[in-house]
Amino acid sequence: MFLAAWIVGGSIRPGYSPIDDAISQLAAAGTSSRAVMTAGFVGFGVGVPIYAAALRASVPGPAWITAVGTGLATLGVAAVPLGVSPTTDTIHTSLAVLGYATLAATPLLAARALRAADHSRAATVSVATGVVSGLCLAASALGPANGLLQRVGLTLGHAWLAASAVWILSGGRNEVSNNGLMPRR
Repeated sequence: MFLAAWIVGGSIRPGYSPIDDAISQLAAAGTSSRAVMTAGFVGFGVGVPIYAAALRASVPGPAWITAVGTGLATLGVAAVPLGVSPTTDTIHTSLAVLGYATLAATPLLAARALRAADHSRAATVSVATGVVSGLCLAASALGPANGLLQRVGLTLGHAWLAASAVWILSGGRNEVSNNGLMPRR
């Protein structure tokens, strides 16, 4: 829903550049794309904490906490749009940074439990995803092509969430326990 919102929102907003403009610009006060992007933020903000409950039951450790943080920060981003006042812009930006940090941290925090459960490839992919996502999201605040860097960082983090949800639904949760390894079926 989040991905569809920024694709649709960007296509209906005249002059918007997905390479140079941040996704939050699509939900800024008074814009034609505000409703679409706000719906995307809300859908993601509600869905990720629900996913976090399954992550908590499936992967020991604090990864679920950062997943909840990502969802709540995204709901905050939706509730405090850009373009209202300098104060709300600062709050919005702070919530976005919190969402970025927790999104990148989630796969990093899951990696240890995955490695302990003998899922070394999944652990390696988790670390790589968290690092690259975090670097792209940090770089999006620094310079040119910030919209593109933001989209790459977010898409990597979101893809990890989706892949881990598929893994959980396919029975992966039965292979990891609070004590490390469980017998495989």
